[in-house]
Amino acid sequence: MRRLDLEFQPRRSSPLAWALLAMGSALVVALVLLQQHLQAEQAELQASVYSLELQLGRRPASVAPLSSAASREQAERLAQMQSVSQQLQRPWQQLFAMLEAQPQGDVALLSLAPDARKGQLRIAAEARSLDAMLQYHQRLEASTELSDVSLLNHEVLATQPEHPVRFTLTATWETGHARP
Repeated sequence: MRRLDLEFQPRRSSPLAWALLAMGSALVVALVLLQQHLQAEQAELQASVYSLELQLGRRPASVAPLSSAASREQAERLAQMQSVSQQLQRPWQQLFAMLEAQPQGDVALLSLAPDARKGQLRIAAEARSLDAMLQYHQRLEASTELSDVSLLNHEVLATQPEHPVRFTLTATWETGHARP
């Protein structure tokens, strides 16, 4: 039987490999320097076009365009500001008042996760029984603030005394006006 040589790493590096590495590194450095030079030249040309248009009494055609990285960053900041604005414009007091007005004897609210951008609300709760869970679902569906209330999942906690039901609901969060 022939002996297998499983040594994948060469014992010594060849001079050709080192020469290729050096040439590749030099090429990368040269390309980076060329890119910087071209960007500086482009900025100078744009500035000269802008100043010539001002000298001729024309209104400049446009302000220098943003780089792709800067425009992406600006778009991300704009999206964040819009998200915050949407969240602040929601009728939070009406939602909390409606949820607090619900009979809480058989249902305990565990978490509330609103998504103002989508107009969705996710409610995690625990009920004493399946019947209590269904009644809570019906009361939320009948409210003017929520619509399309759907049961995502439920689980009977058999290891706990009285076997409560933990469940998650989603609903569309209305903006305070009554549904048709």
